[in-house]
Amino acid sequence: MLQSPPKNLSLIAAIDLGSNSFHMVVAKANLGEIRILERLGEKVQLAAGITEERLLTEESMQRGLDCLKRFAQLINGMEPGSVRIVGTNALREARNRIEFIRRAEEILGHPVEVISGREEARLIYLGVSHTLADTPGKRLVADIGGGSTEFIIGQRFEPLLRESLQMGCVSYTQRYFRDGKITPARYAQAYTAARLEIMSIEHALHRLSWDEAIGSSGTIRAIGLALKAGGHGTGEVNAEGLSWLKRKLFKLGDVEKIDFEGIKPDRRAIFPAGLAILEAIFDALELSRMDHCEGALREGVLYDLMGRYHHEDVRERTLSSLMERYHVDLEQAARVERKALHALEQVAVAWNLEGDLYSELLSWAAKVHEVGLDIAHYHYHKHGAYLIEHSDLAGFSREDQLMLALLVRGHRRNIPKDKFADFGDEGIKLIRLCVLLRFAILFHHIRGTQEMPQVTLHANGQNLDALFPDHWLENNQLTQADFAQEAEWLARVGIVFSVR
Repeated sequence: MLQSPPKNLSLIAAIDLGSNSFHMVVAKANLGEIRILERLGEKVQLAAGITEERLLTEESMQRGLDCLKRFAQLINGMEPGSVRIVGTNALREARNRIEFIRRAEEILGHPVEVISGREEARLIYLGVSHTLADTPGKRLVADIGGGSTEFIIGQRFEPLLRESLQMGCVSYTQRYFRDGKITPARYAQAYTAARLEIMSIEHALHRLSWDEAIGSSGTIRAIGLALKAGGHGTGEVNAEGLSWLKRKLFKLGDVEKIDFEGIKPDRRAIFPAGLAILEAIFDALELSRMDHCEGALREGVLYDLMGRYHHEDVRERTLSSLMERYHVDLEQAARVERKALHALEQVAVAWNLEGDLYSELLSWAAKVHEVGLDIAHYHYHKHGAYLIEHSDLAGFSREDQLMLALLVRGHRRNIPKDKFADFGDEGIKLIRLCVLLRFAILFHHIRGTQEMPQVTLHANGQNLDALFPDHWLENNQLTQADFAQEAEWLARVGIVFSVR
């Protein structure tokens, strides 16, 4: 479920559930700056445990959960909202991710979000841009993960282009180097597969151009260290060094023989796949040099968390952009938002909807409930839900988008009870939020041209009563008819709605 910003942000933590490794950072936040107190990382290789049916094996899940048990001790007692946990490509791909997430949340005591590839790219860039010097030029950032590789072109703190491709050092190891043998033919297969993936975005990357190339992953750091050990640079990656390193791997012929200085034994198996992907990136983007940056996804998560606390929430900017793109009636959206939040204030305790997380979600839904009108009026609530579910919404996790889309889908006509049920116990609360959104929309059915009365709401279990001033409904029969019809719709989801 959504998290509220913490009341006190002195201590914060981020956990990155990557396809190859799990990482955690604990930091102290002060005056807009972050000071890292603890770093932990373990090779879990979650992606290696995904079957052809796209299911995480019990063994791979247990590796991850055992790691999280060790992480949990460091965040035990931290207040809700001060810890953000994000899952990346392996959890995006796994069809049984809900089972793993449920067990992980029991161990950690904080919610786990699965983020999209482009949201991952945004957070990676945020981590990189806060780690490097604030230079005016554009930079290309590449992050080779276990299951996906992210590309970002940005300037200062703003990403200009974000892409995520389905290629990673763990997934390519499983596909091309499963038995640990390194041959020119296998390497060529991995390299070609990566080049084909990059083809879909290389034109867009070249069109924007960049002044420097940065690598932010452990794979790129490891290759830089191997090149340095071989006398090819001081830790950066360069084109000549990649060719030398590839020839050296072919001579070794087996991952067990990889013994480059600085390369940990648990990285040897995925090293050839990472090298093939990085060489493909160098060739496709015509790079001669790439420097490494320690800042990455987890640091980006920390800065994003801090931004929410200081009311610099990228999610608000994202929704404003969406409203502008689809020509939303801003005045109507504001009217509905105010009324929905006022309704929530009246029933929050009775309906167990206390906390900023519910008011945020209701506020967002009120703002964007009409985005589908730009497509067509007929079934516009369904068009809007589709746009929200499938758009690239910076700052939102996958679950955030699904819940927001569901509120928009249910804001008129029939409420899809079965879809709300997919959220388990939270589904009941989401239905109640949907009811409040519908009430606010009907209340302002006549768009701002009529003086509207004060209405009192009372909630008790599945009952919702709306009390209008005496005789007002008799004198405003359109509103009376709207709410009579609404009572019939709500009865289908077990809500007894009375207006008097």
